[in-house]
Amino acid sequence: MPDRHLAAAILKSREELTTTLGPKLGALAAAIGAVIDDRAAVERLLADALAGIPNCKQLFVLDADFRQTVDNITREGPDPSHFGRDRAGRPYMKGLVGSTDFKLSHAYISRNKRRPMLTAVQVIRDGSGKRIGFLGADFDLRELPATGDLYRQSPAWQQIKGDPAIRRGLFAQERVQSMLDDNVDEVLPLLNELMTERGVFHAKIHFSSNRAVIWPINDPYVYRLLAIDELLDADTCLAYPRAPFPEKARVRPDQVMPVLQMFKALRFADETVYLRSGSLNLFNGLVSLNFSCDGTHYLEVGEFLARGMEFWLGQMR
Repeated sequence: MPDRHLAAAILKSREELTTTLGPKLGALAAAIGAVIDDRAAVERLLADALAGIPNCKQLFVLDADFRQTVDNITREGPDPSHFGRDRAGRPYMKGLVGSTDFKLSHAYISRNKRRPMLTAVQVIRDGSGKRIGFLGADFDLRELPATGDLYRQSPAWQQIKGDPAIRRGLFAQERVQSMLDDNVDEVLPLLNELMTERGVFHAKIHFSSNRAVIWPINDPYVYRLLAIDELLDADTCLAYPRAPFPEKARVRPDQVMPVLQMFKALRFADETVYLRSGSLNLFNGLVSLNFSCDGTHYLEVGEFLARGMEFWLGQMR
């Protein structure tokens, strides 16, 4: 199911762009409608207007049959390579006719440079209201200014199915005891120490492959890989200075070890359907679980801890 928070963030950005672009392109289309049969005059109007449309990459005009009647007008000057081009099949033209005089396309990958683009299209009408063409304005997503706050993902529980090939062969396999499994009661306290006392805000345990990946708060762009030898050596903690538990964490310090212990329980709960990896992030408060069937769950810590083993055994299958 699509994340409604993500959808709302995208909608807000599109509404702000539409509010900015709609009046400008509407006024320009009205001026073009009066001289649409004069190619040179149309190109002059486009060149004059381009400077007043921030971040616009290029402007162009099509006739009523979607064929380009002018050069692309760019900030570097006219580009004649698209004159006469039939744009009827391009993504930004779909759904325009008969619905509205202005449309801001969804983002698409450009045909030439293979980069994310947006195109705004404004219908051009003559004095009687007849549709006689289209005005297009291209925007490179890299050059558009930010229109809102950084999107924050919804904390709602998400369940994602994995590789069907793995799921089909699920009952032909069984868990193989790993070195991490053999020493899990030594590994989990070390990870708890790192997360509650030594500035690690995100950790992922890979039970089957005997490793963990951690992200320290004082160097968050570079993750660290801890192999089984490091996970079994308490001196590993000395490589990570003591740090206060982050104030902005959505997980309490006393919840970290119960989460890790639940990972252990899910690892050993069943010999066929078992936990392959689990992760915990202190800031977004989310747990992720990946099972032997290749299914993955994302949910809040509180919800995760509130579920009993009987519930999880049902979900795992």
